[in-house]
Amino acid sequence: MYYVYFLKSLKNSDLYVGSTENLKQRIGKHNAGKVKSTKSYRPWHLLGFEVYNSRSEAVTRERFLKTGQQKELLKKKFGLVAKW
Repeated sequence: MYYVYFLKSLKNSDLYVGSTENLKQRIGKHNAGKVKSTKSYRPWHLLGFEVYNSRSEAVTRERFLKTGQQKELLKKKFGLVAKW
């Protein structure tokens, strides 16, 4: 199984989207500062995840969700966008 996961930075409320085969281990790496792109924004909180049968499905979904419009929709879904 492969996962696409959604993390929220408890430091600045940023949203991070990633994919992995071992969800628990990967979140541990994010919070231990072993992921260069997320190191400065620790700690991270898991908001949710999706499950896929193959790595290619998970990576395709991750890339799609990282597009500007999709990432904004995710922020709204998880309540990370200011509601004016």
